[in-house]
Amino acid sequence: MLELRPILLLLVALSGGVFSSIGPRASLPIVNKEIAPDGYRRISTLAGGTFPAPIIRVDKGDQLELNVINQLTSTSLDLVTSIHWHGLFQKHTNYADGPAFVTQCPIVPKDTFQYRFAVPGQAGTFWYHSHFRNQYCDGLRGALIISDPQDPHRHLYDVDDDSTVITLADWYHYLSTNAPAVPAFTSSLINGKGRYPGGPSDVPLAIVNVEKGKRYRFRLVSISCDPSFTFSIDGHQMTVIEVEGTNVKPLLIDSLEIFVGQRYSVVVTANQPVSNYCAPHKNPTVDPTVNIPVSQMPLVETNLHPGKPVPGGADININLNVVLDFSILAFRVNGASFVPPSIPVLLQILSGTHKASDLLPKGSIYGLELNKSVELTIPGGAIGGPHPVHLHGHNFHVVRSAGDSTYNFDDPVIRDVVSIGNTGDDVTIRFMTDNPGPWFFHCHIDWHLNAGFAVVFAEDVPDVPSQDITTPAWEKLCPRYEKFNKAQIGG
Repeated sequence: MLELRPILLLLVALSGGVFSSIGPRASLPIVNKEIAPDGYRRISTLAGGTFPAPIIRVDKGDQLELNVINQLTSTSLDLVTSIHWHGLFQKHTNYADGPAFVTQCPIVPKDTFQYRFAVPGQAGTFWYHSHFRNQYCDGLRGALIISDPQDPHRHLYDVDDDSTVITLADWYHYLSTNAPAVPAFTSSLINGKGRYPGGPSDVPLAIVNVEKGKRYRFRLVSISCDPSFTFSIDGHQMTVIEVEGTNVKPLLIDSLEIFVGQRYSVVVTANQPVSNYCAPHKNPTVDPTVNIPVSQMPLVETNLHPGKPVPGGADININLNVVLDFSILAFRVNGASFVPPSIPVLLQILSGTHKASDLLPKGSIYGLELNKSVELTIPGGAIGGPHPVHLHGHNFHVVRSAGDSTYNFDDPVIRDVVSIGNTGDDVTIRFMTDNPGPWFFHCHIDWHLNAGFAVVFAEDVPDVPSQDITTPAWEKLCPRYEKFNKAQIGG
């Protein structure tokens, strides 16, 4: 577990850098660029040329039209790409979900692909990232915010803008294409800034300036590839009001653990004497020292309540047993290690495969009927954990959390990433099959996903052709990728 400490400067006047979000209609050039977020310069893969990627900010109900332009040139890194809009349901637009070889073929260099989808009924804190191999570990990751003009918690905060989005990331001094068998991150970054042990001490750190007396909605987004973080602000408490796109009853805490892919909105009141609240320095130009107090009110997942009941008894019960196969250094889920098929699962369905049992890859596809309540149980304890698992196309009720042996069928937290805990835990989640299409379910530690920790839920396969639209540009992705791949192999 890593302790991350943002520098919050409580100043009388609000000041700071210029923030400029994009969306809902925008172009995202995907480029290679040398950056040194922690003082060590290396080539990276970026959206919009920045790390983190530009914040995408839209309103509830907006139509998004995001043109992804592949301008990648570095042969040291992956040259193709594919973008996932994490946490968005993509109802009727499964083609735009983004995971390579599940819902699309990758976008080849010099090609442009438009992700066009709506976000009806969803609002809150989300993010986006590459979903091709381990590419997002090289930098292609950023926040996506959906504002709700009718936010029921709006009376609890005064400020909610681009300056209050806080991304937490790990960073590596080697490329994802040259990572060791067991990758270890070099540094931790807050809003794209940090330092590494033994590195230069003059690298700028992240600063968020706030005005004394105001209440700030900080949107915490873990865009990490691997580690979880513990987040707290010296001398301040926080009120959790949102978890991954779902409002919760306000919960007062002083620290929280945030796993890969998870998001929280917390309200912090700038009610302490003007100072630097990473450490007790009065002068903002002085580097802080780490002072980690013992948390008195840490976030406990079972204390989060959305105020809505979970659906009735489950119609479908699935146990997913995860183990690490040391002989091949790959994870197996119920005996199968996920290997991306050469033809995306969605394309297989649209090409006439009518039964989930006939879909590839064999052993990793689970067919689900429409309008059923599904209960998944994922025992903890697999090596490399605790593992945070993510379900595409849905959020879910966590009816049993890690570290707890009880079940909550009344008002469990709703989220889209959950830690499955450690040995002895039987984390249990529930969701409804109300969204036809193939949906990825995987560990969000990116190295583990690409080592086989994944399955696909093929939901309502017979109705997918009539329910999920595609575009002519989507249909061209696979032929172009096949041509590009053959040229690469041949060259």
